[in-house]
Amino acid sequence: MPVYEFRCQDCRRLVRLTYSFDEYEQATPDCPHCGSTALKRRIGRVALARGEEARMDSLLDDSALDNLSEDDPRALGRLMRQMSQEMGEDLGEEFGEVVDRLERGQSPEEIEKAMPELAEGDGGLDAFDE
Repeated sequence: MPVYEFRCQDCRRLVRLTYSFDEYEQATPDCPHCGSTALKRRIGRVALARGEEARMDSLLDDSALDNLSEDDPRALGRLMRQMSQEMGEDLGEEFGEVVDRLERGQSPEEIEKAMPELAEGDGGLDAFDE
């Protein structure tokens, strides 16, 4: 059921009320704090549900790479964070640490030196050298 937000013009409190669409058209809401009917409707955030295909399309969009430069680790960090959010999966603590470091401006080379465990073991960076 939709949640509608109002601001009470008398007590200035934010009021959230739940109505069905039909109920909302007929409703004359009052403030649960002060009883006033002087409520002003607020438009809240809107969330859109996207399917997997739409998320993957946004990941494949070449325009995301337009502002990417090998001299700008912050841009790489932002892109990696966006990609992980689009995937909707937890990619682990190490991934989050790398992205945080990139967003702070640390170069990939500096990160590799500071976190050598990323380049070791199964599936590490050394797996691509074979």
